[in-house]
This record gives sequence, structure tokens and C-alpha cells, in this order.
Amino acid sequence: MARYLVQPPVEDIRLADVMRALSEDVRLRLVSVLADGEFHSCKPEEFEVGVHKSTLSHHFKVLREAGVTTTHLDGRNHSIRLRREDLNARFPGLLDAVLHELASRQAVTG
Repeated sequence: MARYLVQPPVEDIRLADVMRALSEDVRLRLVSVLADGEFHSCKPEEFEVGVHKSTLSHHFKVLREAGVTTTHLDGRNHSIRLRREDLNARFPGLLDAVLHELASRQAVTG
């Protein structure tokens, strides 16, 4: 049976929590991968951010608890997706600005 981990409802997502979650480079790189709006496996090789699996799990948890992502569980398999619609409803333009900044930064370091 598929289920989701606990996450804040849209109306409880707080800007301070989102900004705190996005203040770390590894989490920003995770968000850039998730920007396509699809569910992604939580396997390290899908994200290539150069951290141990346990550290990656911590970053996923921070993003989920802040309301930035949602994590879907199916047995032992986890998949993660950006809560783009929820974030846009709560803070219009914020996610687009963050993703634009990430794309600009990647173009320069490219």
C-alpha cells in the first residue's frame, strides 16, 4: 500500500522554514533536480550531490518537513517530488526566483 510521510498542509508551510531548508547548497542542488515536477527515486545516484546516503536522507527530511517536497512510500521504496503547486499557492514567485538563481549560478560555473 502506497502512503506519504507526514508533511505540513499547504496552509501551515512557513516562509522561514522554506528559506531555512533552501539555505544549504546540497538541498538547493536537490531542488534543482526536482524542478521537473516528477517523482524521483531517493537513490543517491539519481541526485549526484556527493554526500553519504544517511546525509542525503537528512536533507530529504529537512525539505519535506519544511513543505518544499513530498515523499511517497511504496513498501521500502521512497520517491520524492517538489511541491511546486503548493509553494506557488503559498508564496507566489518564490520557487521560480530560487530556480532562476540556481540556473544562473549553474550557467556561470557550468
